[in-house]
Amino acid sequence: MLTIFPGWFDGPLHTSLLGKASADGTLDIRVHDLRDWTTDRHRSVDDTPYGGGAGMVMRADVWIAACEAVWNDLPSERTAGALEPPDGARYVAGGDRPRTVLLTPRGRTLTQPLAAELAQEPRLTLLCGRYEGVDERVHDLVATDEVSIGDYVVFGGEVAAAAVIETVTRLVPGVVGNAASPTDESFTSGLLEYPQYTRPPQVRGVGVPEVLTSGDHGAVARWRAEQARELTRRRRPDLLPDEPLDPTSDDPPQRP
Repeated sequence: MLTIFPGWFDGPLHTSLLGKASADGTLDIRVHDLRDWTTDRHRSVDDTPYGGGAGMVMRADVWIAACEAVWNDLPSERTAGALEPPDGARYVAGGDRPRTVLLTPRGRTLTQPLAAELAQEPRLTLLCGRYEGVDERVHDLVATDEVSIGDYVVFGGEVAAAAVIETVTRLVPGVVGNAASPTDESFTSGLLEYPQYTRPPQVRGVGVPEVLTSGDHGAVARWRAEQARELTRRRRPDLLPDEPLDPTSDDPPQRP
């Protein structure tokens, strides 16, 4: 992953299941400082946009130098020309780049199916943009994919990268302790997940549905399936395009 704020990830990548999976070698997550590939004394990664306009644009030459180094597992260098492939290996340039995801508002929306697709890759490079965006040549020459986490704007790609990391890595075998967890939850089957309950059996006068304590596993499975579909119909009708909206529902329709 490439960012101008590597310290942003100090906590998230070393916490909970991510930290455990990294410590035991199940995951190998590396964060690189984009500024390590700048060539001026100010370590500039951006400049004013051609044609004028507000804000600054991240430079393509810095991104290209950084990505080609990361793709080839080369150490950080302040001068791109000093980079050489290790042990005579073929240098990976833009033409046959590995799966490289640029986090951008114009990208493909992050969904559970997309996360499952990315989880099949042996390696991913995530690019965290900032400012007004990145030079269009980064889109053309560096990124193989563009991904968005929703129709809103954040300060930078770090938040989006964290979302991609969590959604993708939890689908990697060995990261989540219960192997069934990633396959039995919201969006995986196209529905929201059914309601969940645990002890105590009574909370402020509200109990647990009797079917869940009946011991009848078939009845529990049927109840959960019915509840998942009903909850989806009420809260996310857009996930059930073939089903008409319920005009009597107390919940307002939520469409993207």
